[in-house]
Order: sequence, then structure tokens, then C-alpha cells
Amino acid sequence: MSRILTALVLFALAAGTAAPAQAEPVVRIDDPNFSPLPIALAVPKGSTEPENDMGRKINEVVSNNLSRSGLFRTLDPATFIQRDGSEATAPQFSSWKSIGAQTLVTGRVFLRTNGDVRVEARVWDVSSGQQLLGRAFETRTNNWRRLAHKLSDAIYERITGEKGYFDTRVVYISEQGPAIKRVKRLAIMDQDGANNRFLTDGKNLVLTPRFSPSAQEITFLEYVNGRPRVYIMHIDTGRREIVGDFPGMTFAPRFSPDGNQIIMTLETGGNSEIYTMDLRTRTVKRLTNNPAIDTSPSFSPDGKRITFNSDRSGRQKIYVMNADGTGVTRISNRPGRYATPVWSPRGDLIAFTKMQGGTFYIGVMRPDGEGERILTRGFLAEGPTWAPNGRVLMYFKQSRGGQAQLYTIDLTGRNERQVPTPSGASDPAWSPLLVR
Repeated sequence: MSRILTALVLFALAAGTAAPAQAEPVVRIDDPNFSPLPIALAVPKGSTEPENDMGRKINEVVSNNLSRSGLFRTLDPATFIQRDGSEATAPQFSSWKSIGAQTLVTGRVFLRTNGDVRVEARVWDVSSGQQLLGRAFETRTNNWRRLAHKLSDAIYERITGEKGYFDTRVVYISEQGPAIKRVKRLAIMDQDGANNRFLTDGKNLVLTPRFSPSAQEITFLEYVNGRPRVYIMHIDTGRREIVGDFPGMTFAPRFSPDGNQIIMTLETGGNSEIYTMDLRTRTVKRLTNNPAIDTSPSFSPDGKRITFNSDRSGRQKIYVMNADGTGVTRISNRPGRYATPVWSPRGDLIAFTKMQGGTFYIGVMRPDGEGERILTRGFLAEGPTWAPNGRVLMYFKQSRGGQAQLYTIDLTGRNERQVPTPSGASDPAWSPLLVR
């Protein structure tokens, strides 16, 4: 990241009337019959051409974010009647209503002499003429994309009633070269594919990157001289430390919700079991004890339970257990093999990969195994990871003869989008919302 956001201020604007504090969201995200909300994004205006150019760039990022969510339909600026809609005066709501806008976003942009950019934005309900939201964001000018993502999150939250997920990053495995000699590097980018950069040089094979709760560190697996090692890396400094150099094989390290533990699979003597390591004391604790393969553990957001997959019933299925390893219960009971279970940040669902009849599926189920729903399928579709609001999944999918690519899909299963990356990409992990 270039520079962190330095200010986020809620402010009251003189023009317009503030909406009631308990106003209902315009979009109900859990409505299966919803249509995308028509929203007009007036370009934030400034008093100089550099300010106007900055306003256009910010507006483009916000428009792309909201459109990709599938919940908003951004209106073509060529249809706008009121051309001064982002000035400080109240909008001419009849003009916006006539082009079909239900929500309007207006704003001002200021470039400071100290190198900061400030945007003041307002969200309006066109039908009632009420102001729904007023926010100001300020940061270093070269950090303007994060400002645009934070503005997108504010709009999304006010209209849907759900937390946004745009001010986030994704770490993934970048893949280049032929299948028999593929170079795999750790890479990180914004959730929309911007600001892509590599974290490793490709000399060693790397797998399964996962974010810490702070979003400032990742854990991952790297093969050094043929031996798997679990590392923690600080993203911005590149500093890394070895979590463990275990005998045998190590798989799928992941942080606990409080960031104090790593949970992973260790194979010793041909047997794969789930272990935790306390990062403060380096104490290792074994949680499962079964001759089957137990792997891909993921904590519930409250840290009290763990989901994992195991072939202890004869085929790969999903299980849950208490955080101390007791109370193991199988929750997937339909035909097919299940893998890579990941608990939603909301705690209400578990995402998974399913393999049946030569096809891969990405789906979700409740923690008791009920309500299984398939969201998408493909020749190879694997590795779901949750957006921090628990309403969108990212995963990787590969067509026959093609490279793996990243995709997102929402919980309706209707809004699938490819995420741009400069090369093949697999095994994504979505960060929590950035806080600095």
C-alpha cells in the first residue's frame, strides 16, 4: 500500500435535510427477487482541472466497485440532465428522477498544498429528496484509490445495511509458465485487481497464503530444499519468520480469529492430523486423533469451533468440532467429496469445494449441514475465501487447457465476476477490512 488513510470524518451538510437515523436501507441484500438499484454517481467537482481529474478517477473506481457487487446499476453519465449535480447546492431531484435514478451521490474534491486529497460526498434518496449520508475522506494524494474504496464501502453500507468489502486486499498464488514447470509466487493486490505486487521471487514453491485478523500479516507454506516450512510475513515490510520447521509434511496453515494461534495439518508417520500452535509460547497441541486424513481446518469467527474435512467415513466429508478437538460431528451428508471448508466471518455459513461426477462446485451450507446450496461450478473450481462482510466469495476456476483465474460470486449465485490478474492465479485469501 502506498500511504494509509489519514482521516475519516462524518459531517453534517448544510444543504438538504438529514434522513431519519433509522431509515430503512433501499436494497435488501437477502431478497432473492431484488433488481440492481439504479444509482447516479455525479463526478466530484473541484475548482481546478487537477481536482476535476482526481474526481473522475475516484468516481470510476466507485462506479466499478458498486457495479461489480451486483446490487447497483450505475447510470450512464451521458443521460444526466443536471450537470452541476456535484456542487454544494441541493440537487434538482426531478431531473435525476426523470432518468430513473433512485439514489444519487454528489461530492466535492480538494487537493491540498500539503499533498493531501479531500473528498466530501453526499448520498441522496431521489424520491424523498432526503440526504441519507454525508462523509468526508482525506488522505495522501497517491493513496486516492483507498479513499475511493472507503467511499464505496460507505455508500454500500448506507444503502444495503451491510458492511462493505471494497477497502480490502487479496493475497493469492501467481502462476506462470507451463504446467510441468510452473513458477508460483505469492502476490497481493486490492480486491479489484489494482496495485498488484509480488511478495516472493518464485525460487521456492509457495502455497496456501492466509491473512491474520489485523490484515497486516499472512501465513503461508513454502518448500525450502524440498521441505515444507510455515512462515509468517509482515506484508508491508516483507519481514518473515518461521513458525515451524516440522518433520514430515505440513498443510494449510491459518490464523485463529484472535491472531494468537496457527491451526494446520501435520503429517507424521503417514498420518495427517490437525494441530494448533500458540504463537506466543510456540506450544503445539494435537486436536484430532484418527487414522484418516484430517485437513483444511478453519475456525468459526468466535474461535469456539473448527470445521475441517476428513475421509474418516470413507470419502472426503466436512466435519465440525469444538476448539479443543472434542465433539467431532460430520455435517455433509449428500453424495460427492467435500474439501476446503471455510467458516463465514458472520458465523452463519460454511463455504466449501465439492467434487461430484467429474465436476467441481463451490457451495455453502449452515454449520449444522442443512441448507446446502451450490453457487457455481466448473471443470476445476476450488478454494473459496470470504469477503469480510460474509456476503461474497472469491475462488479460483480453471477451464480445460486454460490457466486458473480468480472469480467472485455473491450468495445469490447470480453475480459471478472474474477478478483481473496479470497472470494465472489460484488459492486466494481475502483480507479483513483495512483499518489503517
